[in-house]
Amino acid sequence: MARRIVNLKINKSNYETAIREYDVLLDVIRENLNLTGTKRGCDMGTCGCCTVLVDGRARLSCLTLALECLDKEITTIEGLKSPIIHPLQRAFAESGGSQCGFCTQGFIMTAKAFLDDNPNPTHTEVEEAISGNMCRCTGYIKIMDAIQNAAAKVREEAG
Repeated sequence: MARRIVNLKINKSNYETAIREYDVLLDVIRENLNLTGTKRGCDMGTCGCCTVLVDGRARLSCLTLALECLDKEITTIEGLKSPIIHPLQRAFAESGGSQCGFCTQGFIMTAKAFLDDNPNPTHTEVEEAISGNMCRCTGYIKIMDAIQNAAAKVREEAG
């Protein structure tokens, strides 16, 4: 199958890369562009490790065709540190929200999209928001604490 040259806007930078019509966004991000913060987990859309933001919405990059993302703003975990570490990343570190760290990027990206829409979530809302993400190391309590701590920090800085 022939490759076609496309431009993708990722983390506020433009990337020109060659893709096939069936290439998923995860492969393009990791293999073509060497942005390896986004992890490959299940390849079936059940673990959330590959979550990125597409136009501000959480998307599973293992199930998203790269061609669907032309003319869209894609944000990976690398895009959150601008110019300093994002409050979510800090909260995960401070709250012990990650153990091995493999799933952390997916949780952070899911939480980013969620908190952008709901900056003052309840415990139940956080639990529902991350229900599509899986961690094999923690009991999720510290992950939910990290998300609520980050929300409080963002609200504090905003107002």
